[in-house]
Amino acid sequence: MTGEQTGGGHMPPDERPAFLEMGIGVDLFGEDQTKAARRAVREAIGRTSLPGLRHLVPSGERDDMQVAVTVAVPEPSRVDGAAVAGEFPYGQVHVNAIEGGMRAPNGSGEGDGRDHLIIAVALVAVGW
Repeated sequence: MTGEQTGGGHMPPDERPAFLEMGIGVDLFGEDQTKAARRAVREAIGRTSLPGLRHLVPSGERDDMQVAVTVAVPEPSRVDGAAVAGEFPYGQVHVNAIEGGMRAPNGSGEGDGRDHLIIAVALVAVGW
C-alpha cells in the first residue's frame, strides 16, 4: 500500500472517534482494488454532514481532525492509500487496507484480471 498510511488506520490509543460511518464500493470491471476502496469511502462520506464538528476540535480547524479509514479488499497490497485519502476534503487522513471484501465473477468472461468484480468495505472514523 502506498500513500497516507500513518497511525495504523485508527485513532491514537488515547483518543476516541466522535463519528463512525461505513460504506461499500464496487469495481465492476478491471479488478481495481483502489477504485473499489475509493467508492466505498465516497459512499460513507457522501451521506454525512457534520457542520458543527469543527467546533469540537480543540484547535477549531477542520484540518486538525483525525480521519482513520480502514478498507477491506481482497488484495490490500494493491490499494493506493494516497488515492483513497484524496477522497476527503480535509483532516489528517490515515488509511489502512486489510484483507476482506469480495472478489466475484462479473459474468463478462473477459479473462484473468478483468472478469471479476471487486467489493470493498470501508469504515471511516473521525475524531481529534
